[in-house]
Amino acid sequence: MSEKCQVGAVNDLGGIREAVCIHTKKICDSCIDKDCIEDLRVFLTQDSQAILEQATNVKARSAELLYVSLDVEPAQFNTGHYTVDITYYYRILVDAIVCGTRPCTICGLSVFSKRVILCGGEGTARTFSSKAVMDGFDRQRLMQTATPDALVEVIDPMILASKVVDVCNCRCNDNTCLELPSFICGCFDGELVLNGESRRLYVTIGQFSIIRMERDTQLRIPSYSYCIPTKDCAATGSGADESPCDMFSKIKFPVSSFFPACGDSECAALAGVNDDCGCGNSNNSNSNNNCGCRIVR
Repeated sequence: MSEKCQVGAVNDLGGIREAVCIHTKKICDSCIDKDCIEDLRVFLTQDSQAILEQATNVKARSAELLYVSLDVEPAQFNTGHYTVDITYYYRILVDAIVCGTRPCTICGLSVFSKRVILCGGEGTARTFSSKAVMDGFDRQRLMQTATPDALVEVIDPMILASKVVDVCNCRCNDNTCLELPSFICGCFDGELVLNGESRRLYVTIGQFSIIRMERDTQLRIPSYSYCIPTKDCAATGSGADESPCDMFSKIKFPVSSFFPACGDSECAALAGVNDDCGCGNSNNSNSNNNCGCRIVR
């Protein structure tokens, strides 16, 4: 076919100079998650656990995502699909009040696991790279070089609630067997208390994430030109001739920080008017002053 793109230089059509082959990742399947994780246990450090034992009240402060581990396995009786086992590791900060004094911040670890099934396609080619490090190879990964890669995009969760429960009332198993990576334990100042405590801390968090399955592929795409920077590096900071005030004078006033812009539909909804009033549309000739909102740019 004449319209088929060939590798090499081509006629300049709309700025296209040539067609090039690239190696990239193809998204085979993806999904979004909105998890509300209730009564998630917090494994406190030894110092934090000692404070919790004497605390009269606790207040949730923040939750930080430390790391996410993923494991991909072929799904049985479902060709081309794979199970993705995901484990999230969180650092939980809580303010504990002891005898009405100033709140003390206590810290601990929470772990949440889940499984999803995504389509990753079928592939039998095994790919190896010269960048591989043989001293620390993963035997399981070595046997599954034809499997697709799983990726997760996630933001720090929102902590919704917290509570303290006496061990004698929580009806839970004290024989906790939790295998933690060494680098996760290194994120905390002290050793984590896994069992033997008399009081336990539980939190409820909300989390948004996107999980996708990717596979290596080669594509032929149009190339316009090389991406060469056009801006010179500004000499600012230590050793620069420009004074701090001169540098600050070049920074634009942060209007959006004082007046956050909203989308047309949101703007119309807040103003109680229809979407066709012309809110935020600079190309609309409608000059009705009763529109109800104006977006300042």
